[in-house]
Amino acid sequence: MTTDIWAWVHEAHRQLAEAGHHRLAEAIYALPGHANEGRNDELDAVYPEALAAARALGLPWVEVYLRHWRMQNLLNKRHQGEQALPEVVDLLEFAHREETAGCPQSVCVVQDFAICHARVDGPGYAPERLAVLTETLERIEPARSCFDCLSREYSDALEDDGRGEEALAHLDAAGARMRAAGQRLSLEYHHARAGTLLRLGRYEEVLGLLDTAERAERTAGRSLGENDRRWGALLRARALATLGRTDEALALLPARDDAERYADLREHWTRTVELLVAAGARENDAELGAVLAGWVGYLDAAGAHRPCVDLLLAAGRLALARGARTVARTLAATGERKLTCLRRTDGVAAQVAELRAAAEALPEPELPVPPGELMAHLAEAGVPHETGADLLSVALDRYRGEQAGATALAAELAAVLGRLGHARAAADLLWERLDADPAGEVLPGLLGAVLIDAGDGDGVRRLADRLAATSPADGHWVRARWAAAEARWAEVLEHCAAILAEHPDRINTRRLAAGAATELGDHATAQRLYQELLEHALPVDGTPEEELHRTVQPPDLWHLITAATANRDWAAVRSTGALLGIDFDEPEGPVDEEWQLVTIRATRTNGSTADLPALRTGPATARLLPVLGDDLTLNHGDVVVFAPALLEPPPGDESPAAERVRWRPLFELLTLLDPAGYTTYWIDGGWPGDEAWQALRDGLAASGYAVWAYSGEQYSVTDPAEEDGMLPGIYAALGVPPTASAAEADALLHRLTAAWPHPLAWPTLAEAAGADVALHEDIVERYGL
Repeated sequence: MTTDIWAWVHEAHRQLAEAGHHRLAEAIYALPGHANEGRNDELDAVYPEALAAARALGLPWVEVYLRHWRMQNLLNKRHQGEQALPEVVDLLEFAHREETAGCPQSVCVVQDFAICHARVDGPGYAPERLAVLTETLERIEPARSCFDCLSREYSDALEDDGRGEEALAHLDAAGARMRAAGQRLSLEYHHARAGTLLRLGRYEEVLGLLDTAERAERTAGRSLGENDRRWGALLRARALATLGRTDEALALLPARDDAERYADLREHWTRTVELLVAAGARENDAELGAVLAGWVGYLDAAGAHRPCVDLLLAAGRLALARGARTVARTLAATGERKLTCLRRTDGVAAQVAELRAAAEALPEPELPVPPGELMAHLAEAGVPHETGADLLSVALDRYRGEQAGATALAAELAAVLGRLGHARAAADLLWERLDADPAGEVLPGLLGAVLIDAGDGDGVRRLADRLAATSPADGHWVRARWAAAEARWAEVLEHCAAILAEHPDRINTRRLAAGAATELGDHATAQRLYQELLEHALPVDGTPEEELHRTVQPPDLWHLITAATANRDWAAVRSTGALLGIDFDEPEGPVDEEWQLVTIRATRTNGSTADLPALRTGPATARLLPVLGDDLTLNHGDVVVFAPALLEPPPGDESPAAERVRWRPLFELLTLLDPAGYTTYWIDGGWPGDEAWQALRDGLAASGYAVWAYSGEQYSVTDPAEEDGMLPGIYAALGVPPTASAAEADALLHRLTAAWPHPLAWPTLAEAAGADVALHEDIVERYGL
């Protein structure tokens, strides 16, 4: 099989673009970058539409391609395991049907299959991985890029099988074959080889290999991407930490936020931190423990069983070093449960047993007060969470009081475990307590919150079914919150409606339902629910503190204003604004004032976000200022409704004065209210100077047009008068109002720029105007636009 995958991609892109399927063509180029760089939100935004388009057009090769790159993201950047296995198996079958077998990306689906089984249990599935990879490698040439990927995957399988030297030898042999075939070795290949050297204890070679590989990339004119830089830094940091060069390792170790965002970094990051902690170069605190516990929980839920066990063992060793008995015992229990998910437990089962024994050997703390007084003591003394967990565990084990006391201790311990990142353990504790004390009023609500936090859908359904018999409203409430966590907004409304039919005074239910209606774009329902909330809310005066959530809160009023604005109910906007102390210029009618400059965050058609300058015209409206391209469904002059919550806090008093002056409130776009109807055309050419440019802006504005410069000072164009000469350039968007035709815009631009020393080009506008496009094509060619 010799088909060049990227040659096919470029040809598929060209054909789709020429056929007018621009969004699918764009997705073909965008998806690999989103997948490899961990731009998960962008990928999730682009993928469903692209897949649906490929299926609608009957393009099975494109479908294989799209599904493969999504799977690369799910398996590598998100470290899914058993959770992704059904899709992986289905994709493998689809990629080997008659209509897809010739697709060059079908081979890569074998890699997805191998990676997924590695996530589930790398050592346990090593024989199957090696077998399927051997068969595939035998039928592809070393000159193909997928030979590199599959060779690295084969090496990983050998490593998981405990054959590290063979893994290195395989990589070296594959590298020699690829070089002989004229293929350059990818930086990912060198990273894989560095990882193998790390596991073999050849740390100095790791550093030398990374330096040589990155230098070769730069010499060849290839810049390192963010993912390449992160991985190079992480591999170096681990090697340096092992060599005792802790200061250098600390300087290179990626930030914890990077590991939080990119799940593939977490194993090396944790192992490096463990080395630094052992060397006394990094603090081993409860915050680190909570982060690692959260990662363990994520892998547990994703069905990445082997990485989960590996990570929890490292977290357990750190917990033991801190003396955190309850945390270490909890991690051991998780390990014991995960062992049942592995096919092969040799070695790792002994490590879990050692963790359990060491955790049990840690001394139990002495209770400072009787069990019934412990919670008050912990709150008053400000005891750290890990210490509190140990004390609460002892108190719960020894408690001999009534059910209510034991339930209160269990609920508090579950809350502490949740704060320490152990949501699954907190849920297990609450289930146990609920069985022992079915009448415990606080337990269902706490358990539901913990299950949702843990992403345990089966647990949520089990709890809701249990509650349905005795408290149907509570069952609906659990289901509603779970549906909200999964963005299933129509289901949220259904469950909330069932609750309100029986309990019309529920305030939080209305808040959740109104939020769901807003997400669905049903602003009329959202407004009705917020207005009903005001009717049923308790007065602030005289309401006890524990019931204050049933009073009207400022966010309720802001959300009501937003919904009423989207519905153009200006009377409701004004009356609700008065409750917040807002003064309007006019007593009635639409609100269209000039308040302040703000920024509106909108989503582009490719899933990425754009922050757009705007003029705030009311409590929840803004008029967009820039002229925008076709990657946004908005344009200059459009009035939009935004959500009321600030997306970023304002700079504090300690921030530099210049930063405070530049700051603009950032809001999220909710919906388009009044489109201005502008059409965008692009202009390009030589910069005329400040005075001429300002004259153009003024002339356009006087006729109702708009212009927005996108090029910066670094933008330059070719000077046709001088060989190899360059001129400052300008690239801008022209906004043509709905009252003007393309021909009128073309004539206006000609008149306003006639005296410029260098002409501008606007071929698309000229074509729309029926003007001489050749004139503009000549400018494009002469000025290198």
